[in-house]
This record gives sequence, C-alpha cells and structure tokens, in this order.
Amino acid sequence: MEPQVERVADYPRPPVMVASEQLIEVRALGALLVQTRRSFRVLETFHPPTYYLPPEAVQLELLQPAAGRSFCEWKGVARYSSVVVGDQRLERAVWTYPEPTAPFAALAGWYALYPGLMDGCWVEGERVEPQPGGFYGGWITSAVQGPFKGDPAHPQLI
Repeated sequence: MEPQVERVADYPRPPVMVASEQLIEVRALGALLVQTRRSFRVLETFHPPTYYLPPEAVQLELLQPAAGRSFCEWKGVARYSSVVVGDQRLERAVWTYPEPTAPFAALAGWYALYPGLMDGCWVEGERVEPQPGGFYGGWITSAVQGPFKGDPAHPQLI
C-alpha cells in the first residue's frame, strides 16, 4: 500500500503538533543517538515535519549544553546541545524548548535535531533528506511533497 502523501503547502500556520508512532532512528558520529516509536511531528506551512523526540529515547550522555539560544514565534526560546562522541563534536546539532508556549507545552524537554548534521535519520526505515537551508530542522521523506521553505529553487519561500 502506498503511503499517503502530505503536501506541506497544506500544513497550517500557525503550526500544529501531531503525535506519531512511526519508528524513528538517528545515528550521529557512529553512535545510535535515538530509537523510538514515540515522537511529535510539528507541521508548518511549507516546512517538512520537524520531529521532536522524548528525552528517554535520546542517548543524553552524548549531549553537552551549547552556547546560544534562538526564539521561535510559535514555540518560544530554544536551547542547544552539541553531540559529542569521543573527540568528535557536532556543534549545536540538537535543540529543546525547556519552557515552550502553551500550545506546545507537551514539547517541554523533548529534543529536535538537524538531520543534515547527523550520519543519518530514518522514519520507518526510510532515510530522511534534510530540509534545505542551514537553519531548518525538517525531515523530508517520500510521504511529504514540497516545495519546501529554504529550497534555493523556490526563492519566494526562503
């Protein structure tokens, strides 16, 4: 059976959060960073889904707090972590919202990451393509259809 394709142009603004039981796996610096069937997908117009992962599914010992914060008009203030394995580091590769806004309260303490910095991210065994642009954390699979914000082929969305 073909998976249902979602058009990101049809995602809402402001974004919504949807619980997911899809198998999520993430490898970083040769280590398994995440494996879970429990996540939230944040869906926003012209963005592929960003997956938020529960802390119990993340190898927290591989994370170290990183400098800096960012602000999302929808979710609030994000704090960053670097992934560290041995003497290798992925700087500011993971973020969390310790105190998100009320509509996203369930994301408190959950983790999102930049798929383009990881060795690989998979949804139900399908390798994810990272959302174009260095700032975005969207996960592109065959189940989502663009155009995507950040894609230089669609400058009106950058």
